[in-house]
Amino acid sequence: MTTRARYKRILLKLSGESLGGAKGMGIDPEAVRDMARQIQEVRELGVEIVIVIGGGNIYRGLSGSLGGIERATGDYMGMLATVINSLALQDALEKLGVATRVQTAITMAQVAEPFIRRRAVRHLQKGRVVIFGAGTGNPFFSTDTASALRATEIGAEVILKATKVDGIYDSDPKKNPKAKRYSQITYQEALVKRLEVMDSTAFSMCQDNKMPIIVFDLFKPHNLRRVVLGEKVGTLVTG
Repeated sequence: MTTRARYKRILLKLSGESLGGAKGMGIDPEAVRDMARQIQEVRELGVEIVIVIGGGNIYRGLSGSLGGIERATGDYMGMLATVINSLALQDALEKLGVATRVQTAITMAQVAEPFIRRRAVRHLQKGRVVIFGAGTGNPFFSTDTASALRATEIGAEVILKATKVDGIYDSDPKKNPKAKRYSQITYQEALVKRLEVMDSTAFSMCQDNKMPIIVFDLFKPHNLRRVVLGEKVGTLVTG
């Protein structure tokens, strides 16, 4: 079995819920440790890794706006939640001996570096995992959009979108036992069929910049490593 990674530089997109364990809420230390171990496995292959984390396990701006909080304010609150998650993952990685840096789109010098593209690339070249917090720094943009933007900026070869299902289906596999899973699909097919891969802004950016996306199940042991080694895991979205 080959142990040569297919990709040199990847962006891993994690949902906030993935840090919340089975409940998907708050921060589950064991879930964070398991995630860190999978990232460590890939780093040991020599792969350069950047990570974007959502904040839905703590606060989601869109939900807050439905409850009466101004949308922009709610989105800023959600951005701060992503920084909390970034620090939790950084702590777990550092305990495994993986050097990391957290960079944020909102300046908070006491806890993280500001996002500077050239500095992020330099960290990668030195073998550090870089975690991007606070989304794009702008309300009304999701962390999916932040992933597409940062992946393009730092020259990642692929976006690996970690989920709780093993790819993209033509319908909800939890509701439809006959749902069909795609092994590969084009951007256009996904848009036309309204498959929920990413929001439309993020998806358009990936399509325009020919950035492939692999949607896979992070919760199967060693799945992240398998994806990076080029095994047929999850669903590939490409042009």
